[in-house]
Amino acid sequence: MRAILQNMRSGEIGTYDVPQPELRPGGILVRTAFSAISSGTEKASIEAAESSLLNRAMKRPDLVKQVLDYARVNGIPAAYRQVQTRLDNLGPLGYSSSGTVIAVGEGVGDFQIGDRVACGGVGYASHCEVNWVPKNLAVRIPQQVSLEAASLTTIAAIALQGVRQANIVLGETVIVIGAGLVGVLTMQLARAAGCRVIAIDRDPTRAEKALSWGAQLAFQTTDPELANAVRNFSRYGADAAIITASTQSAEPVEQASSLLRDRGRIVVVGDVGMGVSRRSLYHKEISLKLSRSYGPGRYDPSYEEHGNDYPIGYVRWTERRNMEAVVDSLASGAIDVSRLVEVRYPAQEADRAYEDLLSGKAYTAILDYGTSDAAQAVANRPKIVARKRSDKLVIGCIGAGGFAKSTIFPALRANKTITLGAVATASGVAAESARKNFGFQRALTPAELLSDPAINAVFIASRHSSHAAYVVSAIEADKAVFVEKPLAVDTAQLRSIQQATQKSSDRGAAAFLMVGFNRRFAPTSEKISQFFAGRQEPMFVQARVNAGFIPREHWVQQAEEGGRIIGELCHFVDWARWLVGCPIRSVSACALPDGARYNRDNVIAALTFEDGSIANLSYLANGDPKVAKERFEVMCEGAIAQLEDFEILNLARGMKTEQIKAAKDKGHRRQFELTLEAMKSGRGAPIPFHEIVEVTEATFAILRSISSGEPSAVVIHDESADPIEMPVASSAEASSSN
Repeated sequence: MRAILQNMRSGEIGTYDVPQPELRPGGILVRTAFSAISSGTEKASIEAAESSLLNRAMKRPDLVKQVLDYARVNGIPAAYRQVQTRLDNLGPLGYSSSGTVIAVGEGVGDFQIGDRVACGGVGYASHCEVNWVPKNLAVRIPQQVSLEAASLTTIAAIALQGVRQANIVLGETVIVIGAGLVGVLTMQLARAAGCRVIAIDRDPTRAEKALSWGAQLAFQTTDPELANAVRNFSRYGADAAIITASTQSAEPVEQASSLLRDRGRIVVVGDVGMGVSRRSLYHKEISLKLSRSYGPGRYDPSYEEHGNDYPIGYVRWTERRNMEAVVDSLASGAIDVSRLVEVRYPAQEADRAYEDLLSGKAYTAILDYGTSDAAQAVANRPKIVARKRSDKLVIGCIGAGGFAKSTIFPALRANKTITLGAVATASGVAAESARKNFGFQRALTPAELLSDPAINAVFIASRHSSHAAYVVSAIEADKAVFVEKPLAVDTAQLRSIQQATQKSSDRGAAAFLMVGFNRRFAPTSEKISQFFAGRQEPMFVQARVNAGFIPREHWVQQAEEGGRIIGELCHFVDWARWLVGCPIRSVSACALPDGARYNRDNVIAALTFEDGSIANLSYLANGDPKVAKERFEVMCEGAIAQLEDFEILNLARGMKTEQIKAAKDKGHRRQFELTLEAMKSGRGAPIPFHEIVEVTEATFAILRSISSGEPSAVVIHDESADPIEMPVASSAEASSSN
């Protein structure tokens, strides 16, 4: 499909052929009819991308701080790679579109195939022929409203939210500063609410045009008659000012405060400077409020991504309800956008549309994707075809997030004995970026990649909740599989993988499955193992992980993604399991109370092993990131090994100590080497499947123990028998048996 994308390094805009997005639960696939280019938001994005790195850094000191913090923890080379990877991306543009539903995901009852819908959201309502849109970011279009007009719905919802924040009522006088696209829509909405409107813009042409968009008075910013005219027109001074302009200066806020009446209201919708003087606001007791995009729900993953609505009795106007109000206003004629959609550009000429828009020739540009039979685009999963045997390893990768681009893809590209056959992502856009930057032959959808017989090995690095389904599909297609941790996020997913591997074995094709537990492959880990080789006594293993704070709204924290225990603590469960070298018997865990900041991120888990060894794992998010992130200590038979961040290893035995210093290496390189060698040779995976299952079960048991406050067993899997739950003695039973 066609997609209009921006090169994040150069700012250049082009039309690319990318895979169609994947149909996911909680959303719909929409074939785009029209999408609107926002003159304000997208112009700012393009100008930012075209500016130098120094200028970008000066404008975003918050991002510079993030890079510096990352460099302090992970080193300057790693930080440099992260920045370069981000710059090499192709980014989607657009956030307001209209089209027809061509597929409906699981859990969506509001839409059906063939519905005409208006869509919103950065990364969802993009300038693409087909978009996956969460259900809370789409609304049906009334029959009286054209698809062209509906393509402006989300942009109009931004204007509507600004009007709502201003709390305007019938008869009030409203100043709109900035007569761009959002500004003229704001004027119409204010007039529809029964208000009198004054428009102000630094461009005299736009100020003049504002009169035809609903303003009763219009002035250039520097007009010497402005203050007197506003006072005479409003009698007392304006009641509210809605600022839709875009400038780094605080002048619009200063000007608004001078034109308002006592206790007037300022609402900032546009990106303007906020360095207003206290004196300007204090003497009139002016209230200053910011309007957040399309309305409540914006930037809330629970609402936007997961479809959890807010109760209407508590939140009347969410971003979706604002979008509904816009299409209703279009249907009734309360707002009229017919002149805004008169000039349309074929989607393949998007570069010309942007040039005209950036030159100031129009308020907006509408991209026309043409018409097609919606039925032909319904996302049917291709039939799985068993792979062809080949001496050449042809790799397909699913997922192209930060870790894949910084670690997995470079490692695969460096191996000259394999072929990078294809890359796939849920959105399709990121797949094209990865293809271009890392040398993959093709960009596909995940379903196309999994059914492609030319691909005989799959690397999976998508979001955690999707791992199991992709693993099962790859095993069914007889492809070797490497999947980033975790293998599964719940027991049902784990059972589906076990069943798939069993079926593969039954048909005589033993499944190859490797999970990215890399730390056991670190050079310093190997030295610790060698140091305790031949031990005759149980070990004590301790790991302290200063994991760092991650906000609750981050996707890693979401329950459906498994959270950080399943998604990250599993690394250290595996490290302990590998070092001890025998099965985990039980776990006992506790966590600091959940609070406003943490989500079971501060955990201590004690593991017992069949040989009597024990491991104490402390996974913490409430520390300082300047302190070492990972520290390990192992004691056995009078000897001690201490490892800090895989850089400094101290070994002590018999009153003699040895210190080994090395470049930080967490085992990724060796892990990929061994995995690719095993895939090519037909040997089993570097980590036995039963250990992978055991470690996964142990992370589930840690969660159970935290919830119950009691020790929890690990499910032991005998290849010749059904899974059994190993009993854990209660404290009373334990004391009576001694």
